[in-house]
Amino acid sequence: MSLLHHGGRLRQAAIEHRIPLSDWLDLSTGVAPWTYPIPAIELSHWNRLPETDDGLELAAAKYYGSEVMPLAVAGSQAAIQQLPKHLDGKRVALPRVGYKEHQKAWQQANWEIELYDLEPSQTLLDSVDALVVINPNNPMAHRINPSNLIQWHQQLNAKGGTLVVDEAFMDLWPSDSIVHQTGTSGLVVLRSIGKFFGLAGARVGFVFGWPKLLEQLSATLGPWCVTGPARQVAKTALLDDHWQQQQHQRIDAMANQLAAALCSLPGTHHQCGLFITVIHPDAPHWHRQCARQGVYLRLTDERHGLRFGLPKDTQQLQRLTKVLQGLVPSR
Repeated sequence: MSLLHHGGRLRQAAIEHRIPLSDWLDLSTGVAPWTYPIPAIELSHWNRLPETDDGLELAAAKYYGSEVMPLAVAGSQAAIQQLPKHLDGKRVALPRVGYKEHQKAWQQANWEIELYDLEPSQTLLDSVDALVVINPNNPMAHRINPSNLIQWHQQLNAKGGTLVVDEAFMDLWPSDSIVHQTGTSGLVVLRSIGKFFGLAGARVGFVFGWPKLLEQLSATLGPWCVTGPARQVAKTALLDDHWQQQQHQRIDAMANQLAAALCSLPGTHHQCGLFITVIHPDAPHWHRQCARQGVYLRLTDERHGLRFGLPKDTQQLQRLTKVLQGLVPSR
């Protein structure tokens, strides 16, 4: 598999369409447009090597509702790339539509790939050694009932298999998370502060799993995986209950406004708090039209839909609405 493309490649779009970087409305990612206010970072965090007893893992366990300590990594992407190399088996089931870095990592580790739509069948579960679930799915927004996930873990674990759940967008629905089930073999849950906290650039994520696996991952990734300044920012954000409540309110309010702005756009709409994906054959055409007017959206890998991230304010929402009103159907 060649190099994958993701949202956020704004500089390339600016060059391609000859529009200055500062003139773009970038809605191409599912990252919250309201970034956690970065606290003053002590100079010692820049001068000293990072230390793992600074309370970050404790803060993460508290925030995510786990009784076990996670492994902090440089974004959940770091774990996604390494996990297949540390799990036993040869066949893995992955969502047909979803974050493609999962599939790329398993292919590079020489696993046989089976794909499923929305949720795996019992026949598929019986035939694989590992199952990857993106919950909620990015970009399709589908959420799987946690009771189903727990049952799948039990089935896989009984034959030495593993369930991997990517919960990068789960912050808005904590009761649907199964991170509290981790600690026993056969279950891995990935979390990230990038999306909800608007801190994608900090590159901080967490792996919840059983001790032996976390030890192996830690040894592979090496020491000082997360920088000292990033650890301080992440810990502060995870402990800030008041700001988190405000962020929930901001996201809910703007998500509803975005849904209203998109209601006249034909196609199937899939809403996931931090983004809305619209599935329609004209998606590539719409993507080009919006880009020509300085609005950057995410065209799905299948080229069958557009993912809209949240505008930051009313002004950005109005700009998007005006562009959408001018869309012309493909011939």
